[in-house]
Amino acid sequence: MKKTILTLIIALLGTMCATAQRTNKVHITLIPDHSDALYSVGQKASFKAVVTDCGMALDGAMLHYEVSEDLMTPHRTDSVKLNRGEATIKAGTMKKFGFLRVKATVTHQGHKYTGLSTIGFNAHELTPTCVLPDDFMEFWNAGVEAVRKVDLAPIMTLLPDRCTDKVDVYHISYGNINNSRMYGMLTMPKAPGKYPAILRLPGAGVGEKSGDIAHAAQGAIILELGIHGIPVNLEGSIYADLGRSVLASYHTYNNDNRYAYYYRRVYLGCVKGVDFLLSLPQCNGNIGTLGGSQGGALSTAVSALDSRVKATAIYFPALCDHEGYINHQAGGWPHFFKSEANRSKTKIEAMRYYDTANFARFLKAPVFYAYGYNDLTCAPTTTCATYNIITAPKTLSIGQNTGHWLYPEQNNDMWQWIINQLK
Repeated sequence: MKKTILTLIIALLGTMCATAQRTNKVHITLIPDHSDALYSVGQKASFKAVVTDCGMALDGAMLHYEVSEDLMTPHRTDSVKLNRGEATIKAGTMKKFGFLRVKATVTHQGHKYTGLSTIGFNAHELTPTCVLPDDFMEFWNAGVEAVRKVDLAPIMTLLPDRCTDKVDVYHISYGNINNSRMYGMLTMPKAPGKYPAILRLPGAGVGEKSGDIAHAAQGAIILELGIHGIPVNLEGSIYADLGRSVLASYHTYNNDNRYAYYYRRVYLGCVKGVDFLLSLPQCNGNIGTLGGSQGGALSTAVSALDSRVKATAIYFPALCDHEGYINHQAGGWPHFFKSEANRSKTKIEAMRYYDTANFARFLKAPVFYAYGYNDLTCAPTTTCATYNIITAPKTLSIGQNTGHWLYPEQNNDMWQWIINQLK
């Protein structure tokens, strides 16, 4: 019986591994003729397209492609016939700083396959188009002063079923502005001692938090924060229901009023998270922030607003350079001003106080920053421009072919960087 069960487990694991390694049957690779995918304005670029079917050259098929500036309407469409699975695409050039993208498609045996590649033109000279309000820091310093007066009133509930032999896991909450509370999952090493602490900030959406046991086991306190003022350990269906109803478009709520905008409570509540971490007797006082997408925006803002932050990890941050679309180039998630109907004076002026690029100007702590050229959610035009204006010591990790994700190596490098910075 034991042997039979072991055999079944091995077979199941083998099936899971095989499934995890699968990819599309047909794969399109677009290789720029510059190995770093970077060009000068006016310099013409071309791509080598390699199309394989089950790893073998796909011969004779038509490869259709379109060329566009980052997230803009394609300005050129064409096609080329594959010869032994290869073709050359002449993409042209750009007349201004930015990113140019080629999207190629092939139809084979009734299925359509797509490949992307994006290149930069004077990318390191890009700067955000968003306006920095004269009273930007005055506005936020007043908010921070207000949230600091709120009673922390922390509540920590140990979750024995989630704890390990090395890490304790707590569901926590603390006071925030407007009589609200912030909730999160806290993981702390069990061994006696003092540890650095990392405020881990979430991407967009509504969901539960499980607790970051793996990184806490490396000798750090991790607070995985939620932003919606609700517990983060409820049944998963509750979050799905909220995400489809009252929180479906939370990022747009009151976005014409800088004092009432949804993210004001969020940003200040995240700053209050630093207070919570410093209140823990196990914390050694070294605080870092880390997050991607929406979490990248929050990581940037907290570090800019709180000088107690010693290290900042940011990957493909959202809410960067909203005004890009108004200036005929890509804007950041959630792409408020892509539609001209949304470009009211009140919204434009209010969103300047929540633009990640404006917070980035005030970063002082060392920064680890990562983004990808193929990101269709947080466009590289916005994330690159934001990186360029950071004057704090900074480390850059670029994935030329990555979208809204990191390679495992990049993720490991980021975590090792921030833990080393705080130690």
